[in-house]
Amino acid sequence: MPTHRFLAVAAGLLFAGSAAAQDWSTIRIATEGAYAPWNFQTAAGELAGFEIDLAADLCARMEAECEIVQQAWDGIIPALQAGRYDAIMAGMSITDARREVISFSRPYVVTPGRFVVTQDSPFAGFATDVDYIVMSEIDDADQAALDAIVETFSGNVIGVQTATTHENFLRQYLGDAVDIRSYDTQENLDLDLQAGRIDAALASMGYWVPLLESEQGQDFVMVGPALAGGVFGEGVGVGIRQEDGGLVEKFDAAIEEALEDGTISALAVEWFGFDSAARD
Repeated sequence: MPTHRFLAVAAGLLFAGSAAAQDWSTIRIATEGAYAPWNFQTAAGELAGFEIDLAADLCARMEAECEIVQQAWDGIIPALQAGRYDAIMAGMSITDARREVISFSRPYVVTPGRFVVTQDSPFAGFATDVDYIVMSEIDDADQAALDAIVETFSGNVIGVQTATTHENFLRQYLGDAVDIRSYDTQENLDLDLQAGRIDAALASMGYWVPLLESEQGQDFVMVGPALAGGVFGEGVGVGIRQEDGGLVEKFDAAIEEALEDGTISALAVEWFGFDSAARD
């Protein structure tokens, strides 16, 4: 499957033209550009990744001319509300808290969170009897696994990207037991994990799996159970202003088509190394 790339541009210009905002023949989409393989900037100054390819596919289905703009994660929702672009595709999980300020398309992928440590860490062999925890459906075995996570990492430093569902999980479930260190980008988090300045990191499997298969991640290992649902949200979707219901409908229809014909599954396998397409 070909990889489509868009030139990276500054996300600072207001969306031009009220007419286009009505018929959605032109759509500006923001992405972070610093969260490989979801979205990242190449050495040539181009945006690439799973969501860049997916945006190209969805825009073709919507018969829309799309421009992808780069926006720092911290402030990506306020800039959407301010009209600097029309949609967000940046690995953003659908949560109740975010729904209070923006709308979302249906989810296009679901990737659970995982802890990662260095291979020489004393936690490198940490595992629980439960491999996968759905936070909205916790039974006794799940609770025992969560208790084991708290006990194992208690007193240590856990790194996480700021303003994410992973940070929310740490603050809700481990806030009193660990030192939480928040980072502006995942790359800076990885550098501190590698250097031993933190003891573990929490992020999406959609980020970790490709990294651990690369040279840059060869010293890392995933530990503990996969975590999804509840505080982690309903999956990743397109963020859209609440007043733009027509755009939500267009993205919903395009995503549904891309799920049904296997496009999203194929892109997920290409970029993440596993099929994380959202299922009903």
